[in-house]
Amino acid sequence: MTVPDQLYYTREHEWVAITGSTASVGITDHAQQALGDVVYVSAPAAGSKVTAGEPCGEVESTKSVSDIFSPVDGEVTEVNAEVEENPGLVNADPYGAGWLFKVALPGGGGNLPPGLMSAAEYEELIAGEE
Repeated sequence: MTVPDQLYYTREHEWVAITGSTASVGITDHAQQALGDVVYVSAPAAGSKVTAGEPCGEVESTKSVSDIFSPVDGEVTEVNAEVEENPGLVNADPYGAGWLFKVALPGGGGNLPPGLMSAAEYEELIAGEE
């Protein structure tokens, strides 16, 4: 299982990469393994507002349906069309081609949103779940 050091994580198993004033969001390797084969992804639409900690979409697998929780506040600027067409990308490359959506952070970014965990903190969380 992979937990890249440069990303931040939520207790709900989303990851976020913050570059300038943009946050890229996806689900973690741990989450995709727990879900099994992902067959459908419903991400928030471009232009919609998301709130940290609130559900904003769903990931459906052969086992279950799980909410996607936004790790940040902001406006969705882009949705990964490739994942909509090929949801299996979430399983194949959760931290790369399987990203879900991008958010413009309020105030131009710069401040780390509260509640996010480092890779080490996230590894501790998932170790306690196994």
